[in-house]
Amino acid sequence: QVQLVESGGGLVQAGGSLRLSCAASESIFTMGWYRQAPGKQRELVAALTSDGSTNYADSVKGRFTISRDNAKNMVSLQMNSLSPEDTAVYYCAADRRSYSSSYYERAPMTYWGSGTLVTVSS
Repeated sequence: QVQLVESGGGLVQAGGSLRLSCAASESIFTMGWYRQAPGKQRELVAALTSDGSTNYADSVKGRFTISRDNAKNMVSLQMNSLSPEDTAVYYCAADRRSYSSSYYERAPMTYWGSGTLVTVSS
């Protein structure tokens, strides 16, 4: 069982930035972030494989950047130009399978963190 621990959520004003980080208990092929806003379905925000395959939701392209430190088993999500529509619980997720990152647009990853709340005020 892979353990994932998130950090970095909080309250920010519209237009501001936040950085989320997630530490995994072991090396794992794919790491990423999902989010779930109140009353909405969970969606993939960004995913990054250890061989560099990257995928972003259309709504965050150009504003969010996912990165990994494979030596530390960590993934981060830099979120810029935040808007109230980005308010959600953000979940770190990971998967051992060696699929392309785009696979996880339609299938959930296997391992999940407990989530961290991001609130963007207008």
